[in-house]
Amino acid sequence: MSNAKRPLSVTIIGCIYILTGTLGLVFHLRESALRHEWGYGIMLISLLEIVAIIAGTYMLRGANWARWLALAWMAFHVVISFWEGWSKVAAHAAFLLIIGYFLLRRQANEYFSPAKPLS
Repeated sequence: MSNAKRPLSVTIIGCIYILTGTLGLVFHLRESALRHEWGYGIMLISLLEIVAIIAGTYMLRGANWARWLALAWMAFHVVISFWEGWSKVAAHAAFLLIIGYFLLRRQANEYFSPAKPLS
């Protein structure tokens, strides 16, 4: 973990990932339960929602791999949006650019860099 203070942008993004993953998981599991549809699709969607929760949680803890997981998660959404129309591709791509900007800035790099021993 880092010696740097967590930037507000990382806190907000981490919380959004946790909230998005949690709400998505609850919504999709509830919909599947109401329809009595339990297949590979809901398992994959649930796994993706859990990945968002993990990425958000560990970003808040300063894990460098978690910010890359968060970016990969959003990039995956850009790709799967191609089956749903250009407006969704554009929206997810815009989110990816915004999230990438904040997670790859100098302040975020300092926060996610390994702690240096204090001499």
